[in-house]
This record gives sequence, structure tokens and C-alpha cells, in this order.
Amino acid sequence: MSATKLGIVGGSGIYEIEGVKNGTWVAVETPFGAPSDQIFTGTLNGLDVAFLPRHGRGHVHNPSNVPYQANMCALKMLGVTDIVAMSACGSLREDMKPGDFVLVDQFIDRTFKREKSFFNQGCVAHVSVADPTCSRMTEICRTAMQELDVAYHDRGIYLSMEGPQFSTKAESVLYRENWKCDVIGMTNMPEAKLAREAEICYAPIAMVTDFDCWHPDHENVEVSDIIKTLTTNAATAKSLVKTIVALLSSKRDRCSQGCDRALEYAIITDKTKISDAEKERLRPIAGRLLG
Repeated sequence: MSATKLGIVGGSGIYEIEGVKNGTWVAVETPFGAPSDQIFTGTLNGLDVAFLPRHGRGHVHNPSNVPYQANMCALKMLGVTDIVAMSACGSLREDMKPGDFVLVDQFIDRTFKREKSFFNQGCVAHVSVADPTCSRMTEICRTAMQELDVAYHDRGIYLSMEGPQFSTKAESVLYRENWKCDVIGMTNMPEAKLAREAEICYAPIAMVTDFDCWHPDHENVEVSDIIKTLTTNAATAKSLVKTIVALLSSKRDRCSQGCDRALEYAIITDKTKISDAEKERLRPIAGRLLG
């Protein structure tokens, strides 16, 4: 049993959480560079929390330039055990309307510019992402939505695109009709993969802002319309975070899905072949296994 520390990754429209006691912005330097911003740490309802604005305060990082490795490593270095990741998304389904929330359970990763693994310099590890989100944490998020009577969808396939441009109509129709995706966004990958490598339980909550560009009865995606929906979604998201915190215990058992032991048998490189420099670089992520 260990202490719970909740990491909250805030997407577009969510840059702070009110009500945190002893809150302070902390600068964290990682072997993978600096994270998107300083990380706001403190306690919320008696639980240790760490809030990371994914795009940085003032929204200075576009989706392709977010330092995903550094972000996940920084949260790990601060002792984060569980992550709730908020992100704006477009809907590819008629019934997933702007203002709705989606408990994402699967991804299709179409990004191609981003570092997707910590293990890329002389140490090879293969973690399973067959089930890329933590069912234990997702259940807590589901309970919080039910308590707040939030309009939500129990599961969804998230298509992660590169961006920062939105989809063409042909792409939008492909993802919707041929690939059967539910929502589309730009930021949850490789974030989910890196969280798994860092052995942190990861639960994404997608906040629908628009119908992408496939819908014949709606205009093409415009940032001004997205911002209007974001404002409402952000207020709901902050209430969700507070409710999720209230549902979490400060004492944490092992994850029933095994997220917190994802590296147990994943590292296949002979340890004698891994350089001391690489072991040091990977210490925040895999120190318990590499020594």
C-alpha cells in the first residue's frame, strides 16, 4: 500500500484548479527536458495533487510541440500515482454532442512527430497498451460524473491526430464511417503510452466541443465556437476533479489492472548492456528495475 497522489493534466481551457491548499508552482527538470510549465502542487480535500497545464499557461505549446516525455516524467518524479487527463475533442458521432464528456477507453494513434517512448537509447522495453486506460481510475471518474449528473458517454474510441490543423472532410468521414472512431483530438497520444511506461494509472476524459467537419448540418470547426463550449466544459471539469478527489483514498492499493507494474517484465535488454548514463537517464521511470 502506498500514498495516493493525483496528477491532473489540464487541456485547452483548463489552466488551474481552485481550492488547493498550500499550493505552489514547482519547477521540475527531468532527463527528458523541461515539462510544459511549472507544476502546481498542494492538497485538495486532504489529497496530494499535482496540476500540469498541458499546453502551458497562456497556451504556448501546440499539440505537436507539447513535451510529452518531460510531462509524464515530471509527474512521476513528483510522486504522482494516478492521472486524470482532460482534453478537448471533436465528436464523430451524432449522439456525442458539444458539451458532453466521454470516458475514453481506446485509442487510434495517428501522430507521427512525437517521441512515444522513454526507451529509445540503448534500453528496450515493450509495455502492453492493449487496454491503454486504467479501468480502476475510469470507474472513479464515472462515479463522479454520475454524482454531478454530467452528460457523459461510458466509453469511446479516440482518434489522435497530429495537428495543429483540424481534419479535412475526407479524413473526418474516414475516421467516422470506416474506422468507427467516436471522438477526435490531438493530445492524448503519446501521453497515454508514456504514462503506461511510467507505471502511472491514466484515465482520460474527453470534453466534446464540436462535430469536427463531417456533420452536414453544422459549420466547419471554428476556434471561436470551440472556445464558447470550452468555457462551459472547463467549469464542469473543475467540479469533476474535486469530486474525483473526494472519491479517492489517500492510501492506495496496487492497481487491479497492473498499470503500476507495467514494466515488470517489459525490459528485455540485458542489464549489463545498458550504459550507466542510460540507467541514470531512466532512473525516474525505471529505477526500481534497473537499480
